[in-house]
Amino acid sequence: MKQRIITAVVAAALFVPIVFYGGLPFLLLTYVLASVGLYELIRMKKLNVFSPYGFLSLLILWVLLLPNEIIEDFYYSKTEIGIVLILLLLTYTVLTKNRFNFEDAAFSILSAIYVGIGFFFFIETRQAGLVYIFYTLFIIWATDSGAYFIGKAFGKKKLWPEISPNKTVEGSIGGVVCAVVVAILFGVLPNFDANIVTLMGMTIILSVFGQIGDLVQSAYKRHFNVKDSGNILPGHGGILDRFDSLLFVLPLLHLFHIWS
Repeated sequence: MKQRIITAVVAAALFVPIVFYGGLPFLLLTYVLASVGLYELIRMKKLNVFSPYGFLSLLILWVLLLPNEIIEDFYYSKTEIGIVLILLLLTYTVLTKNRFNFEDAAFSILSAIYVGIGFFFFIETRQAGLVYIFYTLFIIWATDSGAYFIGKAFGKKKLWPEISPNKTVEGSIGGVVCAVVVAILFGVLPNFDANIVTLMGMTIILSVFGQIGDLVQSAYKRHFNVKDSGNILPGHGGILDRFDSLLFVLPLLHLFHIWS
C-alpha cells in the first residue's frame, strides 16, 4: 500500500500540471503514454517491439494520435497513411517467410487501433476543456472506488468470475451510483454544457462502459497469463492498467457531442 501511495503521488505531481497546461507538453505526454501502452500489449504476445513490425505498429499508433488540426492541411488523410502502413505490415509477413505471420500482424494492428483511438480522444477531450477531462477522470475513479468498497461490503453475486473473479454485481451497481453522484456535482459547474437529466444518463452509460474497459483488460491479461500489463508504475502495474477504463470512456464521451 505504501508503494502504491508513493507512486500515485509522484505520478500525480508529474501528470496533473501537464494536463492543466495542455498544448504541446500534453500532446507529447499523450504520445509517450500511448507508446508505452502499445509496448505493453505487444510484449504480452511475446513479440519484439524493437523490430521493423514493432516500428510499423508504432507508426500506425502515432498517425492515429495526430490531432485533426495538425493533419487537415496535409495532402493525405490519416486513414490513407494508416492503410499504407497496414499494407507494409502485411508485406513484412512475406519478407519474414511467415515467422511474423498474419495473426501477429492482425494483433499489432488491432493493438495500435485500440490504444490509439482511446488516447486520441484523450487529446480531443483536453482540447474541449479541462472540465471534461476531470469529469471523465472523477467518474472513473468514483466507479472504481464505489465498486471496490460497496462490493467488499455487500457483494455476493459474482459479476463475471471467468474474467475477473473479485468483481460483484452489487459492486458494479454501487460504482455506477457513485459515478452519478459525482456527475451531479459537475453539473453545477458553469463550463459544463449538459442538463442534469442528460448528464445522469450519460454518466450511467460511461460508468458501465468504463467497467467493461476494465473487464476487457482483465480478459486479455488472463488470456496472456500476466498479472499486470507492465511494471512502469510500481504498485499499480502498467500504463494500460491505469488507463483501461479511459480507453473505452473517452471515445464514447466524444460521441455524446456535449461540447459541440
